[in-house]
Amino acid sequence: MTTKIRIKNKKVLREYELEERFVAGVQLVGTEIKSIRAGKATLVDSFCFFQNKELYVRGLHVAEYIMGTHWNHNPTRVRKLLLNKRELQKLDKKVREKGYTIVAVVLFVNERGLAKLEIALARGRKTFDKREDIKRKDLTREMERKFK
Repeated sequence: MTTKIRIKNKKVLREYELEERFVAGVQLVGTEIKSIRAGKATLVDSFCFFQNKELYVRGLHVAEYIMGTHWNHNPTRVRKLLLNKRELQKLDKKVREKGYTIVAVVLFVNERGLAKLEIALARGRKTFDKREDIKRKDLTREMERKFK
């Protein structure tokens, strides 16, 4: 079963400097996984937070399943992320430091049909860092045009 479901959060790469990535399972209900397999999810404003030593994601919008009935899910509910204890402790320790946050980068369905969320330990970028990246990209684009 090979699926090509990869929902990316492009805004994260602009706004944050990603330091370390983790792959976490997502605790879902039946109609949520069906919507994700249909590609009906967005990660634009999603972020992760700790509550009672467990990691949750908020802002992950999974559209209601079109064939769902009164059992359909709430599209914006808070979902629990599944990581092992060592990874949770490492992330919790880093988030307590100033300037770090955990952001959702990619939502995908693996070869076994399970939804996984790639999260990253990130530090916010300053505006001058963003400008430097834009300048560097423009210069490389111009160099490629000249040498073609």
